[in-house]
Amino acid sequence: MGKPPTVEDVARMAGVSRQTVSNVLNSPGIVRDETRERVQQAIADLAYRPHAAARRLRTRRSSTIGVHLDPYSGGISGVILDRFVHALSERASERGMRVLIYSARSADEEIARLGDLVDGAEIDAVVITGTFFGDPRTGWLLQRNVPFVSFGRPWGGDDVYSSAHTWVDVDGAAGTRAATAHAIETAGFRVGFFGWPPDNGTGDDRERGWRAAMTDAAAVGPRFEAIEGLARAREVMSAVFAAPDTLRDLDALVCVSDSHAVAAHLAASDAGRRDLPVIGFDNTPVAEALGISSIEQSPELVAAAVLDRLMGPTGSAVSLRDRDTPPAHVLVEPRLIVRQN
Repeated sequence: MGKPPTVEDVARMAGVSRQTVSNVLNSPGIVRDETRERVQQAIADLAYRPHAAARRLRTRRSSTIGVHLDPYSGGISGVILDRFVHALSERASERGMRVLIYSARSADEEIARLGDLVDGAEIDAVVITGTFFGDPRTGWLLQRNVPFVSFGRPWGGDDVYSSAHTWVDVDGAAGTRAATAHAIETAGFRVGFFGWPPDNGTGDDRERGWRAAMTDAAAVGPRFEAIEGLARAREVMSAVFAAPDTLRDLDALVCVSDSHAVAAHLAASDAGRRDLPVIGFDNTPVAEALGISSIEQSPELVAAAVLDRLMGPTGSAVSLRDRDTPPAHVLVEPRLIVRQN
């Protein structure tokens, strides 16, 4: 096994001094773009990884990103955040960073927890989840000048793209639009949507994709709704399918979640229409086991985008965002996984 590359090796390949390499690793904002890119390319080519412990002593940084983990809610679709945190931990480790997971039952409790972590220099940056319009956590982090990115948009405002903080989210509307277009092409124009009650940012976004695809095809389909949860959703769809002609007048069903999709699939099977095409959202193991088509969120791509926003495409340290630079708003496009259910 060869000797691991050193800072000197990176400097030699990039044609710069050792101090310049150190600046790129620890204070990339002070290095000219052209030079920084050359050093970052050398780091990538050599697969150089700085010694994390030595860097913490030298820079007085923790090399740690704090991640808020929502309380466990169970259900079929509860694995997405777990996949995101796992992917974030893996990719952060590849950059010489660690991930510290913390929990809180409310926004106020989380702010108190963050205060302890920031004041104790235990974290260099934060990733928050479950953002909402008027979220006090984002204001607190901005005021304290703590680098952070949210997984999720701040729903509820007139324009989420005018938010003052950086966020990365999955483009739910793009996913359901693709799913609906596929259903129209393969099953027929009468495609329904099974969603959550209105005024749920994520649910409304996914419904918007269905409506857009139906408008594009000059198609009309029914909308059904139920709160999240397999038992309640199955009860709702069983009542729907018991009505005369409902199943006969429905070619396919696009659902807001895999939980809703499984419920609809089971209810349709009970009503004698096991062949009804149903498409879920989240691509969970349950949907795969039942052969239900679903929209894959790719939380691994979200994790990569979050780190890029915090550290740059190849950086190995968290960078403070220049206040004159507008926040980044990134939508990761999901993909449709087609199965025969």
